Amino acid sequence: MGIFARLAQLIKSNLNDLISRSEDPEKMLNQIVVDMNTQLIEAKKQVAASIADEKKLLKQTEQELATAAEWERRAMMAVRAGDDALAKEALARKREHDELAAAFRAQWEKQKAAVDQLKLALRALNAKIEEAKRKKTLLIARKKRAEAQRAIQETMSGLRNASAFEAFDRMQGKIERMEAEAEASAELQEEYSGDVLAHRFAELEATAGADSDLEALKRRMGVLPPEPPRAEPAPVRVEAGEAGEAISEAERDELARALAELEAEQQAELRVKK
Repeated sequence: MGIFARLAQLIKSNLNDLISRSEDPEKMLNQIVVDMNTQLIEAKKQVAASIADEKKLLKQTEQELATAAEWERRAMMAVRAGDDALAKEALARKREHDELAAAFRAQWEKQKAAVDQLKLALRALNAKIEEAKRKKTLLIARKKRAEAQRAIQETMSGLRNASAFEAFDRMQGKIERMEAEAEASAELQEEYSGDVLAHRFAELEATAGADSDLEALKRRMGVLPPEPPRAEPAPVRVEAGEAGEAISEAERDELARALAELEAEQQAELRVKK
């Protein structure tokens, strides 16, 4: 586990160095993730080396056991040949390889246990780095949101400090004064140009003419009572035939439209005067 203790210390030192040298959180977080990935690669290499050592110890154990078995076979062959002294030497050599095999097995078991722990630690470290990557994305998003909020606040503060809204209101008031002056100038121009009295009588006559036309139209349509009879020859009587009345429906509609147009013109003239 010393590998990962050194790795954690190295990452911590790199982090502290980045904090002291960098003022941009986004760049700092990206660099931290890069360093963590680099250290993860180094840790994987060291774990791979430990796995290779474990496999080597297992292979040596198997070789020593195979050698011990071979010396036992030779001892048996010497016994069959009637050479007990040679058989003893072969058994002594077998014992040596059995002892070596036992020593290698003990080392292999320790190495295997260490490798298993290293694999677990490596998986945990990889999970931590993946979590750090996800947190990095979230932290960068929070950083950008904070920057946007700060920019808005600075903009609003700048507007308040510069009295931009007050300047806007001043411009609006100035434009309204210009419009009022233009309207006053137009009224004065109309007041002092031409015969005002004649102009007023012309307007009155135009209105009176429109009123007379409207009254006559209403009398023809039957909306107003007819004028009292005058001392004139009686008008020619028009008999209503089967085709319709003295004023047809089409004529009545035409008179109604004309009446509506006259009323609209009259209302428009009254509004202009006001």
